[in-house]
Amino acid sequence: MTIEQHDAIESSLFEKRKKLYPREVHGLFAKLRITGVTVLLGLYYLLPWINLNGHPIVLFDLPARKFYIFQWVFWPQDFIYLALLLICAALALFLFTALAGRVWCGYACPQTVWTEVFLWIERKIEGSRLQQMKLDKQPTSLHKLRIKASKHTVWVLFALLTGFTFVGFFTPIRELANNILTLQVGPWETFWLIFYSLATYGNAGWLREQVCMYMCPYARFQSAMFDENTLVISYDAQRGEPRGKRKKGDDLSVKQLGSCVDCTLCVQVCPTGIDIRQGLQYECIGCAACIDVCDDVMAKMNYPSGLIKYTTENSLQGKPTRILRARIIIYSLLLITILSGVVYSIETRDPVELNILRDRNTLYRENVDGSISNSYTLKIINREQKDRQYQLSFNGIEGLESSIKQPVFVSKGQVLELPLLLSAFPSALLGSSNTINIGLHTLDDHAVSIVTEGRFIGPLNR
Repeated sequence: MTIEQHDAIESSLFEKRKKLYPREVHGLFAKLRITGVTVLLGLYYLLPWINLNGHPIVLFDLPARKFYIFQWVFWPQDFIYLALLLICAALALFLFTALAGRVWCGYACPQTVWTEVFLWIERKIEGSRLQQMKLDKQPTSLHKLRIKASKHTVWVLFALLTGFTFVGFFTPIRELANNILTLQVGPWETFWLIFYSLATYGNAGWLREQVCMYMCPYARFQSAMFDENTLVISYDAQRGEPRGKRKKGDDLSVKQLGSCVDCTLCVQVCPTGIDIRQGLQYECIGCAACIDVCDDVMAKMNYPSGLIKYTTENSLQGKPTRILRARIIIYSLLLITILSGVVYSIETRDPVELNILRDRNTLYRENVDGSISNSYTLKIINREQKDRQYQLSFNGIEGLESSIKQPVFVSKGQVLELPLLLSAFPSALLGSSNTINIGLHTLDDHAVSIVTEGRFIGPLNR
């Protein structure tokens, strides 16, 4: 690195931020990005309003310690599934990055999605890129204040809607809306509504590309997942150089020019303000806006498209590209294996859980009839989305008597705690510590059953 390059990098770290005005672009990748934004935001804003079995289709009920995700209900003891799903998400990120670079950043990252919406609002109120730049250069006036106030008002309202929806994933959104209208919102709900709204307003409205360039750690370590066969957005320097202005129909061989007309539109549409012609940079989020605008210019000049394109380093050097390679195969196999295992485990897990907690204060009690009693607390968890009646059974010791004789009713999603007293005569005990089995099955479906092992404590002289 030369002294000039070092000084340029050092000065850029302390340079005051220059506001970017990304130019609106149309094309294939812009349509894909808009489609992704529409689908993701549609899911985000609509899911809390859709009910299934009497509760939102996605609800993280922290007070009740239950997570509802479609037809599944997760409990605190199901935390292992969350850990495995996070591992699957990481593997998917590694896989897609090794295949197509920062495709996540360009099309699905929340920062990108919400920034696209805020940019769209800005264009609708302030106008095109040139109109926005002209407006910002104007002296303060009533007209300018009115336009700026209108934009920020819409931004704030949209951010509040986003914060409201976020809290709606943790508190049933209809209940939350009613609490807001009646001014009965709890302190934590109020805090997160305001916090998430401010985060959306600040990140998507003000910080924008700064989040991607300086705050997001993914931008820093992404290059470790790239190789010569990774699809990245690249400028074909061999075809494009030397750059220069020209007229449509000019003979490039006579003018000794490449295909790049040096219009700088690829820089103007970039949401992070980089020049892709300088090579792949960590600031590039892979949105492909530069591809769309460059292809449009090439079409107008009657040049072949693809001066800027998704390609690989090997392809640019004339070498064959290998899609199936070791890391892709390993990531894919790990992802499929873990995800399949998680789904299978969730689908086949017991619909009911039975936990036995012994009374820690008293090992056992001797009754007047000579029998020995042990005290327990039974915790029955009905994971199903319907009410159930369960019959308890006890075995392992001959003549074992239970204080629970009748079937036990447990509502859907309920955690029921019951006191239990088991009694047996000393002659039936095989030792001071005896294994017992407590079974639980539904009255209307004997396929739903579970057996849990416990210990029955007797006198030490046995």
